[in-house]
Amino acid sequence: MNKQFLRFLQTTLFGLDIAMLNLVFIISHLFFRDRIPNEYLNYYFQYWIWINVIWIICVWLGGIYGEKTILSFELFFGRTIKVYLFWFSFLILYEFFTGQFLLSRLFIFSLIFAFGFGLVLNRFAYIGLKLYVKKGNKYVKRILIIGYNNTAKKLASYLEQEGINTEIVGFTENEDNVTELSHYPILSDIKSTVEISKHHKVDEIFSSITPEQNSQLYTIIQQAEHECIRFRIVPDFSVFIKGPFFVSYLNDMPILTVRSVALDDFNNRVKKRIFDIVMSSFVILFILSWLIPLLSLLIFIESPGPVFFSQFRTGKNKKSFLCYKFRSMKINKNADLQQATKNDDRVTKIGRFLRRTSLDEFPQFINVLIGNMSIVGPRPHMIKHTDDYSKIVDQYMVRHFSKPGITGWAQVNGYRGEITETSEIKNRVYYDIWYLENWSLLLDIKIVFLTVFNVLKGEKNAY
Repeated sequence: MNKQFLRFLQTTLFGLDIAMLNLVFIISHLFFRDRIPNEYLNYYFQYWIWINVIWIICVWLGGIYGEKTILSFELFFGRTIKVYLFWFSFLILYEFFTGQFLLSRLFIFSLIFAFGFGLVLNRFAYIGLKLYVKKGNKYVKRILIIGYNNTAKKLASYLEQEGINTEIVGFTENEDNVTELSHYPILSDIKSTVEISKHHKVDEIFSSITPEQNSQLYTIIQQAEHECIRFRIVPDFSVFIKGPFFVSYLNDMPILTVRSVALDDFNNRVKKRIFDIVMSSFVILFILSWLIPLLSLLIFIESPGPVFFSQFRTGKNKKSFLCYKFRSMKINKNADLQQATKNDDRVTKIGRFLRRTSLDEFPQFINVLIGNMSIVGPRPHMIKHTDDYSKIVDQYMVRHFSKPGITGWAQVNGYRGEITETSEIKNRVYYDIWYLENWSLLLDIKIVFLTVFNVLKGEKNAY
């Protein structure tokens, strides 16, 4: 991905949307100013701040300018509609809970609908921007590939997928090695690579041949750097390893790994642990301190017995731990074997409320403080389910490379509750692994916000 182009697109579109929001606010304010008493101006100023803050929060949570979204008009436009509706809803909630009834209703709805129209105009500007960039050269990366072989052809197909900001100029290859027609022109032999690159104003050279295979490359690398042309080598490791892998270094020794887990980094683990301790301590001191006595009484009145339900589940590195929950079922022999199902007759009345609101999971903040769970991570499964699912999903155990969480990326994407089909557990594993490979503290915070939002909204699989 051409990061320069991506940052340009993200910054420009974010700036256009913010500018449109503030423009419609100013125009609406000017249009209705005769109806706005001077003593109410402070309320309008506060409202102006909040419409911007709420939009930025919705944009961040909705990932509207994300890398995978912003390069596709269909995805970008669809995500814009969802974020706009969330923004609209949050504004209504803000007015209701803050009692901002002094603001003109005509002003508010004019602003909201005008901004929606403005977003549509900005999306047309987005199309024009993409066409402009496609025709121009400023953000287009021109690439030449050395060698014409299977690796070079695969590289060309991958570069094509990057779309409007990447242009493949062609290949350079010695005539004796060319045995078929190529999709892009073969411009010269390998020796003339830099000369041809200068003629075609190439930004980067990718070589599918290593210097050990052709010693001329050492000279070509020096010539390319002298002309400020980036040189990259794409070695063919498919002989001994299939699929994607990651390269790290121990001094000057390259080390290949098949998976990059962000939380293998010590600094990342420290950040996550500090976040876990702060969050869990807050919940235990200010919520569980009064919630445990209250729910204990309600649980015991309906179903005499233990208030807490503890169960061994699979944790980090396949080590089992005792996971705590508020008991939501009648005492039964199948608790460690059978997961809760829809309309499960084992679930008590108070238990249904606890499950629907996810309050039954709150004792797991104690697990977080102890250190065998995290606020965010793959959900821990029963020992039996770990044994069962690991036999039907190839990469299932990869999700245990980090601590399990109270909530997770799979859960906020709709995969929680009962598992009835193999595809459901496969999708959960896919989201869990994506989380492990793309972890950041901001992602954890985003997942926490989305979890709270989903609980308030209500989830069909919460039973």
